Amino acid sequence: MKHCAYTTEILIPKSGIDLSKWAVVACDQYTSQPEYWSETAKIVGDNISTLKLILPEVYLESEYTSNYINKIHNTMQEYLKKGIFYALPKGMILLARDTGKNCPRKGIMLAFDLEEYEYKLDSKSKIRPTEKTVEERIPPRLAVRDGASIEIPHIMIMIDDPDKKIIEPLYENREQFSKLYDVELMQQGGHVTGWFIPESSQTENILNMLDTLSDPKVFSNKYGTSKDAPVLPFAVGDGNHSMATAKAYWENLKQTLSEEEKLNHPARFVLAELVNIHDESIVIEPIHRILFDVDPNDLLESAIKFFENKQAKCRILNSSQETQNCHAFPFQTKNKKGVLAIENSPYALPVASLQTFLDYYMNQNSNIKIDYIHGEDVLSNLASNDNSIGFLLPTPKKDDLFRGVIFDGVLPRKTFSMGDAREKRFYMESKMIIK
Repeated sequence: MKHCAYTTEILIPKSGIDLSKWAVVACDQYTSQPEYWSETAKIVGDNISTLKLILPEVYLESEYTSNYINKIHNTMQEYLKKGIFYALPKGMILLARDTGKNCPRKGIMLAFDLEEYEYKLDSKSKIRPTEKTVEERIPPRLAVRDGASIEIPHIMIMIDDPDKKIIEPLYENREQFSKLYDVELMQQGGHVTGWFIPESSQTENILNMLDTLSDPKVFSNKYGTSKDAPVLPFAVGDGNHSMATAKAYWENLKQTLSEEEKLNHPARFVLAELVNIHDESIVIEPIHRILFDVDPNDLLESAIKFFENKQAKCRILNSSQETQNCHAFPFQTKNKKGVLAIENSPYALPVASLQTFLDYYMNQNSNIKIDYIHGEDVLSNLASNDNSIGFLLPTPKKDDLFRGVIFDGVLPRKTFSMGDAREKRFYMESKMIIK
């Protein structure tokens, strides 16, 4: 059986770099809060930092984006030339991220084979997205990767390991490994510690246990599927579009390579953090919706008509009214609070009910903008502005995540989040993607 995950040569900052300024949060966070990124820039100042190697998506539509991307590519080359990166021997990195919960989130950094990943809706690959990939979002991200010499990933890939046999024993025995970094992260990001696990029989054992998740018989017994059903050992939990961009880049690049070159080209493998969905620290959070430049009353009236046409009943309720046995979404505008309640929805998941309608409504009103928000306080502040409406989504059930993807296909985009914005991956490790 061919591996999906591999040990690899991981780049980390050389000794002497201020890691508290090197590490910044994933670029797809705080997209409606430019003040967060302005403050990050002030903290970083002239220091060597991953902030200068990424494009925060709050600036993705700026008129200066192309200049920004050129500067990123140049800075990557400069950092490589100056020896800012230290290349570890082949291996993996064990991580512990403490954000103030009862226990830290455990993970391991590995390289994943993009030939085993596909983001299309009908994907049967061993590595699949949990949510729908919006292909229109790939080209601007591809512009950053095309011309880059390294990748600095924020992707998190999940496994369903309820017995905690794979990652957790490594953490229990972490003192036997060499500590790489131990740093407090900026802007209430918590703390992260990393240990190096060199390639050995121990890492091979980890990879073999991951392979077991792909065994059709094991998979069938676990989920009650037919023995010929496509297996899903790995699900992309965070960084769906970053993973899709890496895939698109690889598909373009491999057209220029010989069959031999395709086997081990560094761009074929993407660096990501592997986490267990059953890690006690992982709380599956809803991602809320905020719409700007919208007439809230017209939107709510349109929702009623939309669901009537689908033989469902949609009502606008006061927040105190009964909302059992329906898909219910508390909403807020500048002058109003209430609940959008949908009975007999044709969609199994609440998020599918709301997102399907919002997609329809935005297609009819192209001026409207939508954003996806972590945290009720942020949503409430944004929804209090003129011509805005925010919807709160319910918390998805953790145990249903893999089953949802296995039986229903990819979930609607932005269905869930593993923690709030400050808990997302901070950029620390990187990997070469050119020879």
